[in-house]
Amino acid sequence: MIRIILADDDPRIRSIVREYSQAEDWTFFEAGDGEAALKLFKEEDISIVVLDVMMPKMDGWTVLKGIRKTSQVPVILLTARNEEYDKLLGFELGVDDYIGKPFSPRELIARMKALLKRAGTTASSEAGHYSFEGLSVDMQAHTVSIDGEIAALTPKEYDLLAFFVSRPGIAFTRDMLLNHVWGYDFYGDARTVDTHIKSLREKLGKYREWIVTVWGTGYRFTGGKL
Repeated sequence: MIRIILADDDPRIRSIVREYSQAEDWTFFEAGDGEAALKLFKEEDISIVVLDVMMPKMDGWTVLKGIRKTSQVPVILLTARNEEYDKLLGFELGVDDYIGKPFSPRELIARMKALLKRAGTTASSEAGHYSFEGLSVDMQAHTVSIDGEIAALTPKEYDLLAFFVSRPGIAFTRDMLLNHVWGYDFYGDARTVDTHIKSLREKLGKYREWIVTVWGTGYRFTGGKL
């Protein structure tokens, strides 16, 4: 059963999305402010979250940060703003997709379906376990298996791969990877990312090509889906 949260302070938007979600036979939760949204997320087993950026009490960025402390559930941000900086910030914080206001409810549902398919069909993510053919990452045990054999990864190599497999198909800049994997207080440069990517690829063996270089941007994990 798909269980979604929509957080938006506009009751008309919540009503419309509720109708479309229930037509898909999804369980729908709604919140009119950020604090209520984060509380709901902590109380319920949620499949996907849709957040308005500008909300009372707690904005969408803050709710997203709170969610990402414990979960990699798919998150879509609704925003009336289209500045590149806002989008880059969202991706650094771990958002999966954006949709601008005003939006088509059908488009929102289609994007949710795409993210749910990627999270639940292309990659099995039950209980923090991601599997792509012969490559498996167990988030709880902090282990990586390649064709049934445990891979000897360093802690940062593991963190990097775990970040990638929970967001397949998304291209990340080196700065995004530095911020999310190494942390905002890390003072290294982009060469740190390149060095770890090279080492990680070597240890992935025949799956090394799944970490794709996106020229002019950074890197993307495909999971075998090019």
